[in-house]
Amino acid sequence: MIIGVPKEIKNNENRVAITPGGVLALVRAGHKVIIEKTAGEGRDICDKEYTDAGAEIRTSNVELFKEADVIVKVKEPLKNEYDLFKEGQALFTYLHLAPNRPLTEALVRKKVTGIAYETVQLANGHLPLLAPMSEVAGRMSIQVGAYMLQKHNGGRGVLLG
Repeated sequence: MIIGVPKEIKNNENRVAITPGGVLALVRAGHKVIIEKTAGEGRDICDKEYTDAGAEIRTSNVELFKEADVIVKVKEPLKNEYDLFKEGQALFTYLHLAPNRPLTEALVRKKVTGIAYETVQLANGHLPLLAPMSEVAGRMSIQVGAYMLQKHNGGRGVLLG
């Protein structure tokens, strides 16, 4: 299987969908992994770390989407990525399809199998891919709240303590 990891293009999204360790595990399992050039730079992962783990680098997302059987992302595809899908491809990412009819229609039209991280559920009802994101959001809420309470951000100058 050819697994493609494009660079995230959503504004302020610095994550990447796979680490070099993940690449190594997939390559050892017999898969080919292709990474878009500089996909990991937002997390301080350089292309060489990926190639050392066995990945191949592609210079554009167009090449990557064309070649890959499976696309692995962090965030939902944006409009300018919709036409890059090919029939029969699988997409693993946070999809958030409920408010995004155009993405839903693009996936159906291109016959892409979308697996949304937020819907992966264990037999016990646990959401193993959503739980860590919720934990991060909960922890960040305190920092964001404190920032917004600062006077220069329109707050009342309240200090959390």
